[in-house]
Parts: sequence; structure tokens; C-alpha cells
Amino acid sequence: MPKSTSIASALAVGATMALGLGQNAEAGPNKHLEISDNAPAQAQEKFQAWMNGERVRPQEKCYGVALAGENDCKAGAGTSCAGTSTVDFQGNAWTLVPKGTCQHIQTPEGSASTDPLERNTPA
Repeated sequence: MPKSTSIASALAVGATMALGLGQNAEAGPNKHLEISDNAPAQAQEKFQAWMNGERVRPQEKCYGVALAGENDCKAGAGTSCAGTSTVDFQGNAWTLVPKGTCQHIQTPEGSASTDPLERNTPA
């Protein structure tokens, strides 16, 4: 096989893998998150598993839980999506969390939400 074909094939495979990895990347939890004591036991278990690095499915979008640059998406106008939040616990940036846990997650800035928040949004 000619070298140019091998290099072209390798580049194509590498590009395909990079695109696939980028689509599946998810922001994780951070040490500043807690779950309410009054959360149902199942939500507490899912949250603890997620905090321990397990990939818990199904998931839901949770606003206001990511540290700066660690969101999954929607960080406001003019951003390209994942990793674009500029403020810790930015209210218009979301992260995927285990389904049923978002409404019980607490941050140093207040409660998380399944809807965008009006806090910590850069001007």
C-alpha cells in the first residue's frame, strides 16, 4: 500500500475517533456539590455513585453546578458549548447529572435547577 494512502487512512481514522470522543465527553461532578439530606434515598445513591466517578444513566440537564470551563453545554450567547462557562456555578450553563438528582443538588451559590438560573451569568 502506498504511503500516501496509509497516511490518509490514518488521518481519517484519527479524525473520526476524535469526533466520536468529543461527542461523548461529559463534564463530571466537582467536590463543591452536595445533595440535600431530604433527597429520596435513590437520588442520594445515584448522586454518590456519580460523585465517585461512575457513569450513571439516565441523565438530565442540571443548571448551575459546573465549575468554570467544565460545563457540558449552553453557557449563553456567543459561546460554542461544552467547556465555555466562565464563572463557577454559572446559572445558564448545564451539566449532565443522574436523573432525579438535580432538584436536590446544592452548590456554594445555592440550589441547582433543571431550568436556567439567573445567577452568576457573565455580562
